[in-house]
Amino acid sequence: MTTRQRARLSKIIQIVIFVGVIVAVVLQVDWRILGDNFFAFDKLGPIFPELITVGLKNTLYYTVISFAFGLALGLLLALMKMASFAPYRWFATGFIEFFRGVPAILVLIAFGYGVPTAFPGTSWPQPVVVMVSLGLVSAAYIAETLRAGLQAVPKGQIEAARSLGMPAWRAMVTIVIPQAFKIVLPPMTNEVILLTKDSSLAFILGASMAQYEMTKIGRDGITSLGAGITPLIVAGAFYLVITIPLSLIARKFESRSARTKR
Repeated sequence: MTTRQRARLSKIIQIVIFVGVIVAVVLQVDWRILGDNFFAFDKLGPIFPELITVGLKNTLYYTVISFAFGLALGLLLALMKMASFAPYRWFATGFIEFFRGVPAILVLIAFGYGVPTAFPGTSWPQPVVVMVSLGLVSAAYIAETLRAGLQAVPKGQIEAARSLGMPAWRAMVTIVIPQAFKIVLPPMTNEVILLTKDSSLAFILGASMAQYEMTKIGRDGITSLGAGITPLIVAGAFYLVITIPLSLIARKFESRSARTKR
């Protein structure tokens, strides 16, 4: 048997096994129960239009404000980590390692429940808690991404700007940072996708109906509609409406960056 024949036989065996597994699963599933619990779309009327007008709107709002906060703080941390002043580097490194290692849900609990408990009388609106909590976690990842982008800009450009008498801060702001942002656009887009999904953690804070995001509305729908987990499936579909276009944008940025490098 030739190498090509063995490869063809191996592929046929894999296809047969794959099809066999699919058929076995299909035969084992109780489709009536599956439909009642996963595809009871006829019972979802009460969660509309709030799922879109409230849940989707708040999900996008939490994502935008968290990303804006994380981007500003992440840029500051990236510059601090590259600074010649050692305490700046130590602080930035400690911050980044801490918030990259702590689950976002713990940060939300800390700011949503821990701060008011530790400082009686202190009460932040939920959007502020979400912005600060998710923004701090996001900033840790954005800082490392931006640092890599800043270091990817050729040092010769800074040296040329300095030789023309341009101050170091101006060279950084007008020459280095804009180029770094172009380099890190794909991973930044991925960070927005992660923040969109992490915004679902806001449900643990409890809120009025006006502050609900999609996961909270879907979760409440499970207990009130008798439609199984169909409300969460629909909420998940709306997350895909946001994240899939962002993924396509990230791929376009990556392909454009690859063409530029060539």
